[in-house]
Amino acid sequence: MAVKKTTPAVYDNNTITQLKGADRVRKRPAVIFGSDGLEGCEHSVFEILSNSVDEAREGHGNIITVTAEKDHTVTVEDCGRGIPLGYNEKEKRYNWDLIFCELYAGGKYNNNDSGAYEYALGLNGLGACATQYSSEFMDVYSYDGENRHEIHFKKGKAVGKLISRPLEKGEKKRGTVIRWRPDLEVFTDIDIPYSYFTDMMKRQAVVNPGIRFILKTEIDGKYNTEEFLYENGILDRVKEFAADTALTEPVFWQTETQGRDRADLPEYKVKMNLAFCISNRQSVLEYYHNSSYLENGGSPDKAVRSAFVSGLDKYLKNQGKYKKNEGKINFSDIADCLVLVSSGFSTQTSYANQTKKAITNTFIADAMTDWIKKNLEIYFTEKPMEAEKIANQVLINKRSRESAESTRLDIRKKLSSTMDMTNRVEKFVGCRSKDPEKRELYIVEGDSAMTSVKLARNAEFQAVIPVRGKTLNCLKASYDRIFKSDIITDLLRVIGCGVELKGKQKGDIPTFSYESLRWDKIIICTDADEDGFQIRTLLLTLFYRLLPTLIEKGRVYIAETPLFEIETKNETFFAYNEWEKEAVVKDLGGKKYTINRFKGLGEASAPMMEKAAMSPATRRLVRVNPTDAEATFIMFDTLLGDNLPARKEFIQQNASRYAKDADI
Repeated sequence: MAVKKTTPAVYDNNTITQLKGADRVRKRPAVIFGSDGLEGCEHSVFEILSNSVDEAREGHGNIITVTAEKDHTVTVEDCGRGIPLGYNEKEKRYNWDLIFCELYAGGKYNNNDSGAYEYALGLNGLGACATQYSSEFMDVYSYDGENRHEIHFKKGKAVGKLISRPLEKGEKKRGTVIRWRPDLEVFTDIDIPYSYFTDMMKRQAVVNPGIRFILKTEIDGKYNTEEFLYENGILDRVKEFAADTALTEPVFWQTETQGRDRADLPEYKVKMNLAFCISNRQSVLEYYHNSSYLENGGSPDKAVRSAFVSGLDKYLKNQGKYKKNEGKINFSDIADCLVLVSSGFSTQTSYANQTKKAITNTFIADAMTDWIKKNLEIYFTEKPMEAEKIANQVLINKRSRESAESTRLDIRKKLSSTMDMTNRVEKFVGCRSKDPEKRELYIVEGDSAMTSVKLARNAEFQAVIPVRGKTLNCLKASYDRIFKSDIITDLLRVIGCGVELKGKQKGDIPTFSYESLRWDKIIICTDADEDGFQIRTLLLTLFYRLLPTLIEKGRVYIAETPLFEIETKNETFFAYNEWEKEAVVKDLGGKKYTINRFKGLGEASAPMMEKAAMSPATRRLVRVNPTDAEATFIMFDTLLGDNLPARKEFIQQNASRYAKDADI
């Protein structure tokens, strides 16, 4: 029901107000920084660092130091010319006032006309002022080789006047030091993580070869120091990403050109640098412009996509690589094996917004597209062996994708089919109850166990499905392989709630629906031996990867099967380990008894099976919780996954415990 206002709102000529001074940022930080949360706070640090990067790129100093203190204070120091803070005759104001207290004031508006900065990361004259406005305090020190100048701010306003003094003998220094703390009254979070500083400085080192970036972080009153330096820039970055997975030798291209975004706009200069290789395991695309990391790409991403698809498609056609009536490749086929880093610079740059996560220059997109196409054509001609490797890998990706899409459609049909008398899963034995809050599904080990469990079950609410041998290792297998396994697809159909997938396949398989689950309990029942434990682990891994919600909701159980059967004249006891066996024997006192190893599920009689694993009154069920699943995943990854270092470490630490059981 709508609530009527008792007092009519006044909206007239006096309603319009204007934010002034620091309030322009303090009350609306997201307009400048893209967010009033942690992301915006992080970007304010990047704004200050950008000015130091511009100085170093112009050849003024080659070391930039960032210090992150425990109380969230940040310091950026460079070895440049020292930011001018004195009186500006042209503007009739002090430069410290223009730079730190006036939005849209700076020295980078005439980059295209041989200004102080040719290829600048900072462009709009917003960063230093906006960061000062959004700070709790800010201290600025400028050294020009002869004098030291300093000015201080608090919550967006200057505290005192500009202080200048000559440098003392032996103190000859150049550069700028800016120390500040972001204000919690402006940002909702100022706890910038260590990972942000390292990522930011590493990326700046990548696109500014030869400039040394030093990060100091305060930990327990001491400062930990790290350095980032890429002598060969983006080429070193590509080599770092690809490591030993590269199928082709990393290449580096560069060029310079000039043009305009529209016929009536002025020309500007552009530098383009690109490094790439093909890998059978890595896939990375990174774009930078004027040293800014373009998270959303924009023009360079558009150029790379267009040029690589066009260039490779032309090569495949000319070499007769396509099969008859085969469709054209798309960029995802290339991107799956492409490790590429692009770094461009221009004297005029159109960023999507102040956060500089994408550029929109049409000339850069067109020029870069043509440049990459021509270079690819030359590369394919001069490096036929490399061209062959690239073509083959891209075609493998393309055909795998198409096969997977076909398989997913087929699996979708399989998993979507209903369970009825005309569409039965082989060897699945159902129950009479239709109530999903009472029904139980036993997953058993093989046909022999199936027989015992089938005879021992309560047919009213207990159903059974066997797994034939060891199921596929779902941790290592691709979705394509997983869904080609009849054992797995049959099991998923019986469970009935779809599959939880991650990645590109997500939309092509029936959506997971917890409400469609047909069972109150899903019980894994295997022998208490090595094979049984391995089958149990493989099934748990299946649930962990394909149906994690069932584990989180407590629907997956393990039926513990006993190790020992202890018989007296009138009673039978089960012991699940050596300690229980000893306890049972002790409780029997002087009674005569016999101890036998519990037979496998396939050899157990129906009454014994019912008592040991089926009857709710006597069975032992262990509910699998997320912690168990996570532990299973870690151990499975260590022992049977691709984590070779972890496996070696585990063997070194635990080999002595299992030496007596080794089959040698």
